[in-house]
Amino acid sequence: MKHLQSLALFCILLLAGSFVTAAEPASLDLFLLVGQSNMAGRGVVTDADRQPHPRVLVLNQDNTWVSQGEPIHFDKPIAGVGPGFTFAKLVAEQNPGATVGLIPCAVGGTPISRWKPGADLYQQALARARIALKRGRLKGILWHQGESESGSEAKSVIYGRLLAEVATGFRRDLNAPEVPFIAGELGEFLYVRSAGKSPYARVVNEQINLLPTLIPKASVVRSTGLAHKGDELHFDADAQKEFGKRYFAAFQSLQSPATNPVR
Repeated sequence: MKHLQSLALFCILLLAGSFVTAAEPASLDLFLLVGQSNMAGRGVVTDADRQPHPRVLVLNQDNTWVSQGEPIHFDKPIAGVGPGFTFAKLVAEQNPGATVGLIPCAVGGTPISRWKPGADLYQQALARARIALKRGRLKGILWHQGESESGSEAKSVIYGRLLAEVATGFRRDLNAPEVPFIAGELGEFLYVRSAGKSPYARVVNEQINLLPTLIPKASVVRSTGLAHKGDELHFDADAQKEFGKRYFAAFQSLQSPATNPVR
C-alpha cells in the first residue's frame, strides 16, 4: 500500500511539474535595452500603457521574469514610456510562436564612459544579460544615449568610436558576435535647446550615423519629427512609441543585408 501511495504521489508531482513547464516559454527571444533616460523612457504613462502583452516578459529589478506593461525600466521614480515595450510588442506580433524577453538596463543621466567595457553600468548590464540568457537567446541590443556628450565638443567628436567599442564589447562578452546593434539618434529638438546646453547634439548624431561603417550588423534609427515632452530633453510618450516602431523597422532591416542600415 505504501508503495502504491508513493507511486501515486510521484505521478501527481510529475504532472504538476509538467503544467508549470508548459506555462512558461521554453525559450525567449531576448533584447538588451541600454543607454540613458530616453531609452529608459520618460513619457507619461496611461492605464492603457500599463497593460501587459501576453508574449512579452520583462526582467525586473529583482532579476525575475514578469508580465507587465509600461514603465519597464526602474532607474528612477520618473521612469515612463520608452521605445522598448512598443518594439517588443511588434517583434512578438511579427513572430506568433515567439515570446520576447526584455532586459531593461538603461540609467538616466549617464555618460558613455560608464557604458564602456569594464565600467560599472556595462558590467551591471552584462550580469543581467547573463541571467536572462539562461532562459533564451540574445536577438538584439537597443541603444539610446549621447545627451550627456552633447555639451562638449571634445566628447562629441569621438562618440562614434566609443559607441563602436561598447557594441563590440557586448557582442564579445555575451558570445553574440553577430547580434544586431541598433542605435537611435538624439532628438533634433536638442539642436536648438535653450541656454546652449546641447550645442554639439548634431555632432553626436553625425557620429551615431557612422556606426554602420564602423561595425557590422548595426543600424541607426532616425529621430526626425519626434517631439519632446516639454522639457527640450526627453521624447514624449507618442514619440517614444513611434521610436519603438522605427527600432523595429531597423531590426527587420538587419535581417536582410541588402537593405538600408539607417531607418
